[in-house]
Amino acid sequence: MKAPVVAPFLCKALYPRRNPFFFTLASSSIYSLSKHLHYNPLATCVDTPRAEPSQICRDQSDDHVYKYVTYCRPSFSDHVSGLPFSKNHMKTIHTDSVVEDLHHENENKEDPWLKMQEDSRLDADREPVLSSYYYTSILSQKTLERALANHLAIKLSNSSLPSSTLFDIFIGALEENQDIIGAVKEDLRAVKERDPACISYVHGFLNFKGFLACQAHRIAHKLWAQGRNVLALLIQNRVSDAFAVDIHPGARIGQGILLDHATGLVVGETAVIGNNVSILHNVTLGGTGKACGDRHPKIGDGVLIGAGTCILGNIRIGEGAKIGACSVVLKDVPPRTTAVGNPAKLVGGTQNPIKLDKIPSFTMDHTSHIAEWSDYVV
Repeated sequence: MKAPVVAPFLCKALYPRRNPFFFTLASSSIYSLSKHLHYNPLATCVDTPRAEPSQICRDQSDDHVYKYVTYCRPSFSDHVSGLPFSKNHMKTIHTDSVVEDLHHENENKEDPWLKMQEDSRLDADREPVLSSYYYTSILSQKTLERALANHLAIKLSNSSLPSSTLFDIFIGALEENQDIIGAVKEDLRAVKERDPACISYVHGFLNFKGFLACQAHRIAHKLWAQGRNVLALLIQNRVSDAFAVDIHPGARIGQGILLDHATGLVVGETAVIGNNVSILHNVTLGGTGKACGDRHPKIGDGVLIGAGTCILGNIRIGEGAKIGACSVVLKDVPPRTTAVGNPAKLVGGTQNPIKLDKIPSFTMDHTSHIAEWSDYVV
């Protein structure tokens, strides 16, 4: 018996506006499946196997859009293809394999705010003496915005600048700029995932001054962009006094930032820091003198900067590069290379530098390749 001719019609009804490529595959599969489905037209449509997602993705994806994403999966070597699925494919393919491959997308990430509330209750049960502190800081706050505004206001207030005034400034900026909260969550994930000393989201939120200094800067930067320079500089000064972190409000900082320990960090006005960057303490991103204009470093995505490093001038640190501790960098550093020393030199030499196959800001590996390069390292 021939397969019912109504089956393709029902498939088109169930899947309007589908890619013609899908119908070619689906129609060719209907006849072979109909023998095993008792000629049920609806079952034929539902159970028709679809094209392999990897095949469609290879045909339709735009490689340049995912250049950084491919490289920035810490578990992938740069010699192995890690091309993710295009967001456009989500509209045309709905298979289990696609859902699994989107595991790292934002919608599947744990919400730090919900986890913070849970951890706060557990911490308060373990240490009843801190119950009031956790209630005021986390449990009584309705949103992450209010919790952050309240905590920063308390940390940065003084006798002449009450916390209530700072709270009004901070909550206004946070609620008007939801992009800040998205960056805050990515920073919390960065602290929790990359710093082994961070035992929980709430621990990082309440106690890590590098995280708090970064969030205060995000607010100050918004005020600076709005022309409220005096207020932005006031916040910079209070952060410098309270956290020993001096970031000019004009500096631009991405998300997923880890400022580990952060004491002594200095970032100049025209500096730019990309996404997923990890910076240790006593790092200076400064100028070379009294030059005006664009005079500070540009740090690419995924860079790791070791403690005590000075990066001076309007130079570029390429994506995925690593700067060894106590280095003085005065020239551009190519992507995925390691620079160390005073003045800094590329590991492997300028002509053939050793290429990193992992994102150093994710692995937080400060010593790979350096021991092989330097006789001093024991």
